[in-house]
Amino acid sequence: MKIKSAKFITSVADYNKLPTLSAPEIAIAGKSNVGKSSFINMLANINRLAKTSSTPGRTRLLNFFDINDAELTLVDLPGYGFAKVNDSEKEKWSNLIEGYFAKTQNLINVFVLVDVRHEPTALDKQMVAYLHHYNIPFTLIATKGDKLSKAQIQKQKSVIAKTFAVTPANIYVTSALSKSGVDSVLERIENIITANNEDVDF
Repeated sequence: MKIKSAKFITSVADYNKLPTLSAPEIAIAGKSNVGKSSFINMLANINRLAKTSSTPGRTRLLNFFDINDAELTLVDLPGYGFAKVNDSEKEKWSNLIEGYFAKTQNLINVFVLVDVRHEPTALDKQMVAYLHHYNIPFTLIATKGDKLSKAQIQKQKSVIAKTFAVTPANIYVTSALSKSGVDSVLERIENIITANNEDVDF
């Protein structure tokens, strides 16, 4: 897939007020500070499309981005696992994510971002278990690949793969800093959209 245009659509704080959109949606999920906004900016090749912050937990809303004039919508979900937020705020974010999954009619895949440098957290495992339970297709994206050597990346891919019971080939390693992995992810997106269109045709 070639991204020719990308623009911010809207932010939503209530899953009962999702925007009425026709394009298929890929949601971007991950713990706070895993690099979701940087990942979106890397794909779109626009530095400030999604607002990045050195402060974890900045994304507290559902943020919608139009890709190629309604060919695709990227949905940036609130980051989970931010320790400095009180329990009521954490519950609000959790309800927003779960409410989105339950309400949206356009979701075709969830990109679950994990930090390639570390073992997946309990919350990462919880997210993937949730997606399995509700039969929501997902793709594993390992971020911050520039922080490790090639040998370390291969080792960490095996750890992540074992954690989620997938093959290392099913994990896409990326770096927003070096732009590595972007072509593979764009190809993955194209395949997801194509498969979704074929399903719709039937």
